Amino acid sequence: MPIDLTAEEAAIRLGGGTKAIERQHEKGRLTARERIAKLVDRASDWFELGLWAGWKMYAEWGGAPSAGVVTGTGVVGGRRVMVIANDATVKAGAFFPMTCKKVLRAQRIATENRLPLVYLVDSAGVFLPLQDEVFPDEDDFGRIFRNNAVISAAGIPQFAAIMGNCVAGGGYLPVLCDTLLMTEGSGLYLAGPALVKAAIGQVVDSETLGGAKMHAAVSGTIDYREPTDDACIERLRRLIEMLPADTRDVHSGGVSPPLAEVFERFTQPEYDVRDLLKLVLDDAPFDEYKADYGQTLVCGFGRIGGKSVGVVANQKQRVKAAEGPMQFGGVIYVDSAEKAARFIMDCNQLRVPILFVQNVNGFMVGKESEQAGIIKAGAKLVNAISNSVVPKVTLITGGSYGAGNYALCGKAFDPRFILAWPNAQYAVMGGNQAAGTLLDVQVQALKRAGKEPDAEELAALRDKVKASYDEQTDIRYAAARLWVDAIVRPEDTRAALLTALAVATRYDDGKPFKTGVFQV
Repeated sequence: MPIDLTAEEAAIRLGGGTKAIERQHEKGRLTARERIAKLVDRASDWFELGLWAGWKMYAEWGGAPSAGVVTGTGVVGGRRVMVIANDATVKAGAFFPMTCKKVLRAQRIATENRLPLVYLVDSAGVFLPLQDEVFPDEDDFGRIFRNNAVISAAGIPQFAAIMGNCVAGGGYLPVLCDTLLMTEGSGLYLAGPALVKAAIGQVVDSETLGGAKMHAAVSGTIDYREPTDDACIERLRRLIEMLPADTRDVHSGGVSPPLAEVFERFTQPEYDVRDLLKLVLDDAPFDEYKADYGQTLVCGFGRIGGKSVGVVANQKQRVKAAEGPMQFGGVIYVDSAEKAARFIMDCNQLRVPILFVQNVNGFMVGKESEQAGIIKAGAKLVNAISNSVVPKVTLITGGSYGAGNYALCGKAFDPRFILAWPNAQYAVMGGNQAAGTLLDVQVQALKRAGKEPDAEELAALRDKVKASYDEQTDIRYAAARLWVDAIVRPEDTRAALLTALAVATRYDDGKPFKTGVFQV
């Protein structure tokens, strides 16, 4: 059975917990998730990204569920937008290192797909105990503000609503947006009253220093002053409805989603990936490309929600090559790599988005494979993916190991979205192989130190190594670090892909496709 993460997801969505939620309500403020629920047209249109960010990280600071910020795409007034909402129940919405990474990922998705951005601001700024990991680098706090300016220059609308604290450097985010709203009782200032007193000896109250009335009537910083969260969200919805209507349907229909039990067979060691594609694609012909060649990768054209899509999916059952022995499922061979590289070029020529489905062990190794040019074939595939200009979406249904992760469009290769099933695993190699390799390294180190481990010590050492490696291959470990955008239940796969493709196919910049040099 696929792994059930429902209880853990519910706990994450509580943010800082029930007491923190009550404190937010006592201030007359909604929580981040309550604000989003009122903002979007329908709950079913909300597609959350990065829910697992920060999972089991920052334990010494009490944790940071979902990295203290909620991000995702939703439909507001019929317009698809990207929402970034600080969760003030988690350390007053302060920015941890993963908070920055999560906001930057949301900004990137919005930029690539020309999604209007909506920021619901309620943050105390940088989490000071970790300021050295949040403040200075090109993928840290300042990059968010740089992106605000660049996104605005690109003509992508940005709305910001200050609905609580907006302190220090964090104050630049809303002011760099195109439209700025602020609620009564909120504060926008570079330094709060206590810091102002400490820095220059001036005594001033919060409202006079940076309240909504002051910024509306004196500094002229904000565009709209609102009495409550509800009024602010109503105004925000009206403003977003002023945007041009989306030209593409974001409510694509399709076949009924299959039940969870239907997917059980796809957690087994071997299965025909075409059976999985039948559940994900529309009930329409699948035009398989070079079906009799390079059979450990299945390539072809289908549709999802009526949208054309190219598919590159590795086969999980053993197949018989045209010549030679049986080929292992989940392994990329020379012929498969060359076929997929050629197919990706076709998708770019036709301007068709590509869906990559990963359950891959890696490339075939050994004398025969090396002599056949497996590295050269793999490089062709990586080259084609790297230079691809059509939208790419990646789904990980099982293992995502080693160079197989790269060859089927892992995070490093710019997928618009990367989704994973709960049973998926991320690693440079499988746990058993890694444990054996790491064990050999440690044993050799012990021997050089003059110690010969006995059988019992070897077994204990192996178990320790494997346990550590297994923890790191858990897909939640990957999601905590934003190596995947969302963990989706198998039965929700089609719905998630419908949303991903609705977003990814909004915009085509017309950039021509070209590749680098291929080894021949």
